[in-house]
Amino acid sequence: MRAVIQRVSEASVSIDNEIVSAIDTGILIFLGIEIDDTTADSIWLANKIAHLRIFSDEKGRMNNSILDIDEEVIVVSQFTLHAKTKKGNRPSYIKSAKPEQAIPLYRQFKEDLSKLISREICSGKFGADMQVSLINDGPVTIIIDTKNKE
Repeated sequence: MRAVIQRVSEASVSIDNEIVSAIDTGILIFLGIEIDDTTADSIWLANKIAHLRIFSDEKGRMNNSILDIDEEVIVVSQFTLHAKTKKGNRPSYIKSAKPEQAIPLYRQFKEDLSKLISREICSGKFGADMQVSLINDGPVTIIIDTKNKE
């Protein structure tokens, strides 16, 4: 699994010009699921994100996690995070999981993260043409890949 995590002061997801999810302060996660991903990847990634210290404390240092500030999360599926661009100019998505594999893992990730932060996870709609609006706070953007646990 590959995630692009953005600390936001607000974010929303729209489908056909209708807002389906919106948050104020929190995290926007773009989640790409690869054909080799498993529930173990979901659990590891959810735990990593829940404890990621990217929010400011009272001294202005990034010492707080989403658990500490008790704010919201939006997860948006994005298969294009696994684009391969080595050859030519047209990205290949051969490593991206097909919907029959990706949808259950996407739901599992949302459930795993929801349990950790004790709140419902907002989301877009898997496979839909979505418009995502956000104000990146900081800006803070972090990329995590379960195949490259740095």
